[in-house]
Amino acid sequence: MAEWIGIDRRARRCYGFDEVSLVPGMTTINPNEVDTNCEIAGIKVKVPILAAAMDGVVDVKFAIEMGKLGGIAVLNLDGVQTRYADPGEILKEIAEAEPDKATGLLQKLYQPKVKDSLISRRIKQIKKAKVPAVVSCIPQNAEKFSKIAAEAGADCFIIQSQVSSPKHISTEYKVCDYEKLCKSSKIPIAIGNAVTYKMAFELMELGASSVLIGVGPGAACTTRGVLGIGVPQITATVDSAAARDHFYKKTGKYVPIITDGGMRQGGEICKAFAAGADAVMVGSAFARSKEAPGCGYHWGMATSHSNLPRGTRIRVGTTGTLKEILFGPARVDDGSQNLIGALKTSMGALGVYNIKEMQYVEMIIAPSIQTEGKVFQVSQRIGMGK
Repeated sequence: MAEWIGIDRRARRCYGFDEVSLVPGMTTINPNEVDTNCEIAGIKVKVPILAAAMDGVVDVKFAIEMGKLGGIAVLNLDGVQTRYADPGEILKEIAEAEPDKATGLLQKLYQPKVKDSLISRRIKQIKKAKVPAVVSCIPQNAEKFSKIAAEAGADCFIIQSQVSSPKHISTEYKVCDYEKLCKSSKIPIAIGNAVTYKMAFELMELGASSVLIGVGPGAACTTRGVLGIGVPQITATVDSAAARDHFYKKTGKYVPIITDGGMRQGGEICKAFAAGADAVMVGSAFARSKEAPGCGYHWGMATSHSNLPRGTRIRVGTTGTLKEILFGPARVDDGSQNLIGALKTSMGALGVYNIKEMQYVEMIIAPSIQTEGKVFQVSQRIGMGK
């Protein structure tokens, strides 16, 4: 599989969303008759697209609205929602900052410590609306925050970092013991992020209820440029799906994988499921909704790092309501709205009834798929030419 890139050095070819395409099935199905339901950490939802735990995407109101529409929005416990009693003013200040000052402002605003009482309050606010409460934090805070979250009634806790190595080494701080935490937690623990077969498999062995897949593909993330690391999402998902399937054969336990980041439109979400995802996590697409707290702006979870930011604040604009982005009607031509409609239509054309069948459709390497016959769209910067 690997190719020579120099003397005594080989590298494996990996693939991203723009390099592959899905092949229509011999049988087609009415899109209204396919099933997009999925189960993540024991939570059954009809929308297999999670909203990412980013401050410009999810606050309490957004999480409630997403839950009422049949999905899950993940609240960031390391963000402004748990640092400030009134995060609205903080978010407005971030949105109004000049581009060259945005990162510095974020670094400043994320300095105050997270308040335990606000963690509990936010979760209870979400649960009061009778929708799933799923929250996320970095490994260093996981042991403490997961207990607070469980007591407040959270349904699932995600330990999320740039790379969730099961063998992290540090002499400066206490390393999170994933296995111990998964065994002792009263609620399911999901872990991310991983991009390789071995890491995904080991996280499953440690007790993860699901594993998030992706390093650096997000629209606001600069990890791949700053650190030079990452694996294109198609290959990362295929490899991690293999780990899931082999783990299931070995143990009888099915651990869902969630492809996290890099999906701008419906077609890319469809390709992620075809690569083996059980669900996907999206940030920028939801940051464009009227309900998103970022006021048309989006920034990565590591943007506020005090010494080495690995994200940037980007303007995504506001294009429609959350309901329009999920279910339509689409009012834009770039595939960023009616994501569930796109998924169902794709499933119908592929001839699959559910997400599990979607994972086995034929996929081809097609580097011209984005540009073939699209010269007018490209020259006019419309549709697929944007």
